[in-house]
Amino acid sequence: MAERRREILIDPVSRVEGHARISILFDERGAVSDARLHVTEYRGFEHFCRGRLVWEMPRLTSRICGVCPVSHSVTSARAGDDILAVAVPRTAEQLRRVLILAQWVQSHALSFFHLSSPDLLLGRETRAAERDFFAVMRDNAEFARRGIRLRKWGQDVIARIAGRRIHSDYAIPGGVARPLPERDRDIILDGLPEAHNTMRQALDIMKALLETRDGESEMAGNFPSLFMGLVGADGGLEYYDGHLRIMDAAGNILADGVDPRGYRDIIAEDTEPWSYLTFPYYAPLGRDAGMYRVGPLARLNVCAHTGSPKSDHELAEFRQRGGGRGPEHHSLLYHLARLIEVLFALERIEELLIDPETLRTDTLRSRAFSNRTQGIGVTEAPRGTLFHNYSAGSDGVITHVDLLIATAQNNLAMNRSIRQIAAHCIPRADTDVDERILNRIEAGIRSYDPCFSCSTHALGRMPMQIEFRTEEGRVLGRFSRTPR
Repeated sequence: MAERRREILIDPVSRVEGHARISILFDERGAVSDARLHVTEYRGFEHFCRGRLVWEMPRLTSRICGVCPVSHSVTSARAGDDILAVAVPRTAEQLRRVLILAQWVQSHALSFFHLSSPDLLLGRETRAAERDFFAVMRDNAEFARRGIRLRKWGQDVIARIAGRRIHSDYAIPGGVARPLPERDRDIILDGLPEAHNTMRQALDIMKALLETRDGESEMAGNFPSLFMGLVGADGGLEYYDGHLRIMDAAGNILADGVDPRGYRDIIAEDTEPWSYLTFPYYAPLGRDAGMYRVGPLARLNVCAHTGSPKSDHELAEFRQRGGGRGPEHHSLLYHLARLIEVLFALERIEELLIDPETLRTDTLRSRAFSNRTQGIGVTEAPRGTLFHNYSAGSDGVITHVDLLIATAQNNLAMNRSIRQIAAHCIPRADTDVDERILNRIEAGIRSYDPCFSCSTHALGRMPMQIEFRTEEGRVLGRFSRTPR
């Protein structure tokens, strides 16, 4: 009798930012017992930021990621604002807000057009060698071209404001480094009509795809969970300021008006020996019941409205997909939520840039020395709520750093998604598993648009097994390290 299959390994997970693999485990009966997302890279930013000055942190932490450097830079600057105990000038806040929104545009465009459109447009049955963005460019040239130009526009907005597309030194504790020239403002505004047209086309395509989804797609990351995001004082969609709101699977508000400075009172983290990525959860309910999601789907679920006309119209339609009975749970809807957020970003960028306050040159930064021993910055990164928590001495030297990133907060849900898909597509261990099934499992991860390069935590330790061998393969010695 052939040996029963006990594990399937997908290594690496493709079309994601960073490095990860998936293992699918089977029990004695041959059924899927678990599916695990292994994040295999460790960056260590929380360690080597110690000893640096608070004023250096936005520039340093922007290096965490080349896809969402603005998110880390602005969030870090906000933590610095808190340590300095200063109020940021309005002009500086508005320019920071435009930067975050431009980051949403370019990052969401990358996720939808470049990384996920092959799954959406080419179908699950397409061979892996023919299922990539080059195939999308060949078969859907205008769609691909528009996606490339939309992302380029978002990057150009960042470059015109911050001086470069990635890793700028623009956001600083107390404000921003320099003003926005009127000429650059006008060039940005000139690109908005084309961006709006691209979003109209993308929304129409995504809605049509959702109308044709089959019963199998209903098992692709569709399960109840909690949701968390920032909202404003009126409950509207917020991305720079505001308070935390947590909603349960039925749409009931579990926590509202939560000061982001107290996030550690409601969010706990767990670790596993098989991943460098931690497992955050809503502490009052424990790890299993406290699984929550962040990002575009969560933000649209928890907010009362967006506050911008076109995106509010799309939000109302989005909520009617589930009959308006409660939050949407299907991870596939992350893609639609991203497009709605891009539309929101385009509307809000125009609103901010036409305000004369944004072009002022005299009030860009509040200056102070270190006035607090702790500073916490929170913004909504493209992938979800991002926390930077710093401790510093009176000299402004950082003594402790705690980074809670969006991808980590979706970790429990991502593992639940791949387990659900695997159990549905591989009912028995002897099922013939081809690349099409494996791609469906990978696509369950891509719907979250994870950024594994942002995996920075130091909690837990990965197991390590090292063998010393001769050229002939004879084992001379072994070294092992078990998780603590």
